[in-house]
Amino acid sequence: MSVTMYTMAHKKFNPPKDKMYVPLHVGRATAQDLGYLGDDTGDNISHLNRYYSELTGMYWIWKNDKTSQYVGVCHYRRYLVNEQDRAFREEELEEILQHYDIITTKRLKLNCTYYDGYAANHHRKDLIATEKVIQELYPDYYDTYHNIIHGNQTYFGNICVMAKPLFDQYAAWLFSIFFKVQEQIDVESYDDYHKRVFGFISEILLLVWVTKNGLRPCECKVGMLCEKIETMEMKQKLAVYFREKDIQGAKQYFEESLKNRPDVLMEASDLNGELKLSMQVIASSDAEYARYGKSVLDSCNDFAVLMLYFRSLNDIVERYKYHGATPEDARYLTEHRMSACAISIAAMLYCDEEETARVIADIAEDLRVLGNTSLAEELVS
Repeated sequence: MSVTMYTMAHKKFNPPKDKMYVPLHVGRATAQDLGYLGDDTGDNISHLNRYYSELTGMYWIWKNDKTSQYVGVCHYRRYLVNEQDRAFREEELEEILQHYDIITTKRLKLNCTYYDGYAANHHRKDLIATEKVIQELYPDYYDTYHNIIHGNQTYFGNICVMAKPLFDQYAAWLFSIFFKVQEQIDVESYDDYHKRVFGFISEILLLVWVTKNGLRPCECKVGMLCEKIETMEMKQKLAVYFREKDIQGAKQYFEESLKNRPDVLMEASDLNGELKLSMQVIASSDAEYARYGKSVLDSCNDFAVLMLYFRSLNDIVERYKYHGATPEDARYLTEHRMSACAISIAAMLYCDEEETARVIADIAEDLRVLGNTSLAEELVS
């Protein structure tokens, strides 16, 4: 068998050494050439990448790969992995495809219906338009679509492997829907993040298509081999702001970045949680400046040390939350001169209102035992 795993990329990365993985530069028609195979040759929609994300690569595969027996799609940092958490080798995929129609991600189980979650974070009218188009073009898919978007499961990332003829069938179905939907919604009025509407909705449509056609899916884990380029760039810039003790600059930069890319705070993007910790550094420092005229940045402005500092604080708060704290935790807060502002903010981030009051009271009591009455009184004041 011949398996080609196209690795979708929009920035430079370190490709796997396995030749089965072929980097494909998506959106190359409107970007600087990265030196990879591009989605802007032959029959292509590369110029629509800001609306379709990695789907411009999937369109290119559909129209231009005439030799692969099996094709797959993964991302420059997300790969389907085996039980040993290693990216699949070709012979492993070949073996699985003897028994399954498609290899894709494990289903995400959401805390709400897909419809409600999408409506809360995107434009509800996108789903409504998609539903109408499916009802018009593929009425036999309508009930499946309706049931799935009002359920709480979805695939993600458009990550999959299947026989090329089956892939072509899926692509023909998918793009016939989206090209029609594109005529009915005003995508140009969206900001850059929400313009990627078709990339978002396609994830749930893969589940619709697999379910309606009764395909046998092999659902696998996805390994994150690196953080998003955007995440790394944000951390690098924040490190500069922290080093320069420019908390207002850091705050403004963070707010502007989130407007453009709200997805960077998702667990799949912020793998180490360091952007969330950076938000905590900013909030704590801002409150400390207002109360004391100085902040933690005046005693420590190294990004890595700050991450450790606040991660340790959060671990302590979590132990207090679950009644697992020890005298060493209160001693740590004292020895590292944790402020009442930082402790209170950490408690509010990780506890509900009732838990916050209890956690702060418990911390204050342990601080009094250690003789740190000033911090204890400030916490409960």
